[in-house]
Amino acid sequence: MHYRLILLSFILATACSRPDLPPGDRDGQVNALDDGGFVAWDAANRQWVDAETYWTNFAARGRGRNWPSGSEFPPYAQVKEHDAFLYRSENGPCLMYFFHTRWRRANDVWRWGDEFNEYGGCASVFE
Repeated sequence: MHYRLILLSFILATACSRPDLPPGDRDGQVNALDDGGFVAWDAANRQWVDAETYWTNFAARGRGRNWPSGSEFPPYAQVKEHDAFLYRSENGPCLMYFFHTRWRRANDVWRWGDEFNEYGGCASVFE
């Protein structure tokens, strides 16, 4: 039974990564796909992953607290510089990053690629 879990994990990891693309040059680098989507280079895991997987991995290894995802922002009085929060709106997810006393889209701080600002709920997060 244990070998089946290992095999399933390998299949899922392989399916989520993009071995057909050459390795990225920097963490968060974006590569457009033929279907109009994109993948991001996760340098720590050395693989191309979808946007939400990249955000999850980035937040987990971040310098601040990684708040649980949700549709309401964490209490302002408890938030500190470099905290991350995966905001889930009706338009989709958007990774937010607390920087210089306010929440910003993580891509506005880290500048991975313009595609991140159009993904999920990022385009409308401040409306």
